[in-house]
Amino acid sequence: MGSVRGVLLDVDGTLVNSNDAHAHAWVKAFAEHGIDVAFEDVRRLIGMGGDKVLDKLAGLREDDPKAKQISGRRREIFKQEYLPSLKPFPKARDLLSAMRSRGLRLVAASSAKKDELKGLLAVVGAEDLLEEQTSSDDAEESKPDPDIVAAALKKIGLPAGDVVMIGDTPYDVEAAGRAKVPTIALTCGGWGREDLEGAVAIFADPADLLENLDESPLGRSSA
Repeated sequence: MGSVRGVLLDVDGTLVNSNDAHAHAWVKAFAEHGIDVAFEDVRRLIGMGGDKVLDKLAGLREDDPKAKQISGRRREIFKQEYLPSLKPFPKARDLLSAMRSRGLRLVAASSAKKDELKGLLAVVGAEDLLEEQTSSDDAEESKPDPDIVAAALKKIGLPAGDVVMIGDTPYDVEAAGRAKVPTIALTCGGWGREDLEGAVAIFADPADLLENLDESPLGRSSA
């Protein structure tokens, strides 16, 4: 890797401790529509786009009316029951501030819907530190397809070789890799190091990355 000028940031499970909450919201939404799914089965898919979760767990295509109902209800449950009590991972905002102080340009690259992403970034207090935001609304295909990463690259206005993705799931690593962007992975989202194969570096959480910023790929940042 050469010097880094920009960072694409996943949010759920990377900056905010929200992956379990998303899984619980899915389980409840499915149950309300007569579909019984295990928490563990949903949890391993968190990080994928909701359209892919619906297909893998219930065989429902995104344009199916029932899929739209479940997806909409899942968003309501998440925003009403879980979002108000979510917490950022330790030092999440401090990490963003440190990267900004190095001249790095920051863009959110999330599979969340735009309205959810706004609430999640508020949990971190990150709105003033990000140049741009991309959500599932900006991409035709969701993670692990590379569309969201490609949309974030377009907004940041930098080539893939000058950018690093920070994420927490295999789907972040795959999506970024398909867009030719290297990934720094964090295990705080619930995935083990063995699940994050392909990342150029792996840290425990934002605090761990912040503590080791000089030794990380971001230590080669170039304003």
